[in-house]
Amino acid sequence: METVTHLARPLYAAALFAVVALSACSAPASGSAPSASGPSTTAASSTAPTASASVASGPFGGYASAAEACDAISTQATGASLLPLSAAQGKTAELEQKKAELAETAQRVPEALKADFARLNEVALAGLSDQSVYSNGKFEAAMAPVTSWLSANCH
Repeated sequence: METVTHLARPLYAAALFAVVALSACSAPASGSAPSASGPSTTAASSTAPTASASVASGPFGGYASAAEACDAISTQATGASLLPLSAAQGKTAELEQKKAELAETAQRVPEALKADFARLNEVALAGLSDQSVYSNGKFEAAMAPVTSWLSANCH
């Protein structure tokens, strides 16, 4: 019964964050590029991005549009909050796939979000072995700037 209690708290927190992340990004702001909440860096490279760009290279990072960036970032942020559920269910292949998708998204997010999303990725992965990140506020703190970015850039 103690195991159920230890799993219930992180899963409840994960579900709460999933709702917040999904409600923050229902559609992109009309015709506008994502805005940076801080100073932004523009790539000086003149090479054209490829369809499978894996690095943040434009106003939408490695994504072709604001809609695509908002959808992917929201989906992966929600997925990060649900990693413990996949781990608890013993779905190793699914867990590895979700971890890989989260890491790919961390590489493709716009530059203004890159450090924050990398931190979310790091904390989410740490939560697989140390579920206290959900009860001590570390996951919530890592999710906050991502949720703020989604709120500011995806409407």
